[in-house]
Amino acid sequence: MEVFQTICRQLQSSKRFFVEAAPRVVFSTSSYLCGRKKRVNPYEQVDQEKYSDLVRSVLSFRGHARTPQSLFEEDALLYGPVSKSKAPKQEEEAGVPQNWFPLFNPEKSIKPDPARDPPVPLKIPLQRNAIPSVTRVLQQTMTSEQTFYLEKWRQRMILELGEDGFAEYTSNMFLQGKQFHEALESILSPQGNLKERDESLLESGYIQSVQHVLKDISGVRALESAVKHETLQYVGLLDCVADYQGKLCVIDWKTSEKPKPFIRNTFDNPLQVVAYVGAVNHDANYSFQVQCGLIVVAYKNGSPAHPHFMDAELCSQYWAKWLLRLEEYTKKEKNQNIQKLD
Repeated sequence: MEVFQTICRQLQSSKRFFVEAAPRVVFSTSSYLCGRKKRVNPYEQVDQEKYSDLVRSVLSFRGHARTPQSLFEEDALLYGPVSKSKAPKQEEEAGVPQNWFPLFNPEKSIKPDPARDPPVPLKIPLQRNAIPSVTRVLQQTMTSEQTFYLEKWRQRMILELGEDGFAEYTSNMFLQGKQFHEALESILSPQGNLKERDESLLESGYIQSVQHVLKDISGVRALESAVKHETLQYVGLLDCVADYQGKLCVIDWKTSEKPKPFIRNTFDNPLQVVAYVGAVNHDANYSFQVQCGLIVVAYKNGSPAHPHFMDAELCSQYWAKWLLRLEEYTKKEKNQNIQKLD
C-alpha cells in the first residue's frame, strides 16, 4: 500500500502526466428521473392578475365565521324576508262545562208520532234579535290555531288572486252555496217548487255529488227552519231534519273544493250540527226529538259526497264541547260589556 501511494505522488508531481477525475454516474430506479418530462401545473398558466379580485373575495369570505344572523340575511336575499308569525301551540285539553245541560229532552218522545208530526216540513223564519246565533258563537270562540291557519289561507289566496280577486272568489263561493241549498230545498220539498230558471241547478256538480245520499233520505220534517234553545238562549237556521237510513237526523249540507273523507276534516261543523240537535229538542215549535246528526260534504266536480253520520254517543261528545264554546262566548261578551261601562 505504501508503494502504491508513493507512485501516485510521483505521477502527480510530473509535469507530463495529468489525472482528471472521472464524472460521477448516478443510477436511479425512478422512471420519472429517467425519461418523463416535468409535469406542468395548469394553474401556473392562469392569468392571476385577471382573477385576483375573485380570489381575494373568496379568501376573505372564508375568513368570516358564519353566524345565525348571517345565515338569516343570506336566506332573506335568496328567498325573501322570513315570516315572523309562528304556529300557535296546541290548545290545552278542554275541561268539563260548568253549567251542564242535557242534550236530549226527557219530555219529548224519540218515537215518531204521526198525530203530532207536521204534515209538511216546518220552515220557521229566523228572527233577528240580540240572542247570539250558533255561527256567531263558533266564529267568536275559534281556537288560536284555527285563527292562525284561517288567516294564513286568506293571505295565500290574496297573494294569488289579489284583493279584488279574493273578494270575487268569496262572493262566488257564497252564491254557489246558496244556490246549492235552494236546489236541495226544492228537491226535498213535497211541493217540488223548483222554478224553471233554477232547473239548471239540478245538473250542477254539487247536486250530482249528493245523489247517492238523497236516496237514503226520507220523512223530511223541517227545511231551512229556525231553531231556538229556550234555556241556553241561542238560535240557528238548520238545513234539514229528516230520516237518514231510518234514523232521524239534523242534516247539514256543506260544499268543498277539497276532499273531506273524515269527520275531523270538517272542523267545527259537528259542533254546529249538535247545537241544532239540542235546540230542536228544547224548542216548543218542534214536537219531535232528534238524537243523530249528518254532515254531507258535496263536491263541485260531481265526485261522490262524503256523508258523516253522528250517532247519539258521538253527538253527546260534541255537545260537551259546544257547551264549553258557549260558556266561553258568554264570558267574552260579559267582559266586553264591563269594559264598555268602564
